Amino acid sequence: MCMLARIDRLRLAAAIYTAGVALGAVLGVVQASATEDVTNWDGDARSGVRIIAGARPADAPYLRAGVEIRLKRGWHTYWRYPGDAGVPPQFSFDGSRNVKKVDVLWPAPERMVDSGGASIGYSGGVIFPLHIVPQHASKPVSLHLRLQYAICEKLCVPAEARSELTLTSGRASQDAALTAAERRVPKRRHLGDGGDLAIRSLRREHGANDKERVVVDVAGPAGVDLFVEGPNQQWALPVPTPVAGAPAGLQRFVFDLDGAPSGASYRGAVLTLTAVAPGRSIEVATRLD
Repeated sequence: MCMLARIDRLRLAAAIYTAGVALGAVLGVVQASATEDVTNWDGDARSGVRIIAGARPADAPYLRAGVEIRLKRGWHTYWRYPGDAGVPPQFSFDGSRNVKKVDVLWPAPERMVDSGGASIGYSGGVIFPLHIVPQHASKPVSLHLRLQYAICEKLCVPAEARSELTLTSGRASQDAALTAAERRVPKRRHLGDGGDLAIRSLRREHGANDKERVVVDVAGPAGVDLFVEGPNQQWALPVPTPVAGAPAGLQRFVFDLDGAPSGASYRGAVLTLTAVAPGRSIEVATRLD
């Protein structure tokens, strides 16, 4: 996908969220009422959102919770970097009480290919784990969520959900599901590590028409996939393509050096590579020479 198309995608993201806010103002926002450890679903027949509580980890400075999105069969939503098309979810916890910081964790995504290109996201639903650091550990935490996201089948539809849950040290009926989602979050590794899932090497080279590209060799089982992100959300790098020619035991991916914002340099840019295999995934941050 060309740079202009990626810029149009960013403009589309802003338009979708503006439309979503307007739609919420017209229809009214359904406030999910909180129960003991999970909120009601806020959504419609195509998708819904709720907050789930997790068991409190021993000796950890944070509380565990999750934002769960359910999706109707055939619909999908997006990862933090959506690829050639799509809009990433936008989390807001404004209005929360006794909350110092909220870290959103992103489970490993999947590649989805259609006539618009390759997008990156989730089908069949997803739970985003949250680590919440309270301002005062001895006081209750009230978590307020506003989530703006896109759901897509053949066309994309803006969606917005609001929910609120007070986190306690009590029951956590969805803890097993939250734990499974935490296990899907890619483990941080280094470039060149060993192991049966590893990103072994990355290099720049001149490809067709003397256009510069990046070649990445990955050790992993059949079905491994690779995604790449730039240093910030202004970057829109192509989704890596699997190609032949890797050494024995490795799988090769390539992507063109295209999609940097105006004035940015590829040299020295920190890229984040995410390798996803059945049942496991890793994340490697490395500087491009």
